[in-house]
Amino acid sequence: MSTRQGTREQTRWTRARLGRSGPPLDLLTAHFDQHVYAPHAHDEFTIGVTVGGSEVIAYRGGRIHSYPGSIVVLEPGETHTGGPAATDGYAYQALYAEPSLLTDGSLGGLPHFRDPVLHDPDLAAALRAAHTDISTCPDPLEAESRLPWLLTALARRHSTARASTDTLPGADHIARTVRDRLADELLDPPSLAALATDLGLSRYQLLRAFRTTMGLPPYAWLAQHRVAKARGLLEAGLRPAEVAGLVGFADQAHLTRWFRRVLGVTPAAYRNSVQDTAG
Repeated sequence: MSTRQGTREQTRWTRARLGRSGPPLDLLTAHFDQHVYAPHAHDEFTIGVTVGGSEVIAYRGGRIHSYPGSIVVLEPGETHTGGPAATDGYAYQALYAEPSLLTDGSLGGLPHFRDPVLHDPDLAAALRAAHTDISTCPDPLEAESRLPWLLTALARRHSTARASTDTLPGADHIARTVRDRLADELLDPPSLAALATDLGLSRYQLLRAFRTTMGLPPYAWLAQHRVAKARGLLEAGLRPAEVAGLVGFADQAHLTRWFRRVLGVTPAAYRNSVQDTAG
């Protein structure tokens, strides 16, 4: 993770991994008042959500504009620039996705986005939330559970790709198998790609089966399982900082974030209340 701050410009670059020992995926959070990118291209899809102001981008021989809530998709190999469209600058969150991440769960080869600026408020909000959470704590299982799923949705909704069938026999068995592996290896969970290969599935099929059966993605299920384990350790008198590592959270802040989501209180508050009751 790196940050650059100038007088009027702010950028934050985070590298996440898609699963244990998986490929990297880079995420950028930026606010620019003056900076204009020189013409350049990427090997990956550049997928951004504008969160403030307006950006103007030279792309495919024309100029496109994005506004708050816009999703911008720039395809691999396409030369482009980018800069503020007005004096108040612009802010955005972007990720750089290998093309294969947009072909899982769809048919027709590499997706083509005829319109590089998309209006899809629900998907934009989901991309922003995932980007923010993973930039804050680049957990490999969370990144692999959330980002490929959203990128498949992006390709299926807005590109030339055709959706593959979502019918998957044995989804309950698949979900239980994945759940048990995650529970057995909660300190260092296997990648979803590896689990999918073991089951003869694509990662999208595994995610689909798990979400359909369990009602939530794998990283969220594992986080709740870790919280349940943490409760027992806190009740035994261990401190939150100790407990975090013992149940597989990255640090105390990571434990606290999930503990509050699941139980509504911090681990420290929970520990103190349990000890007060015991006393």
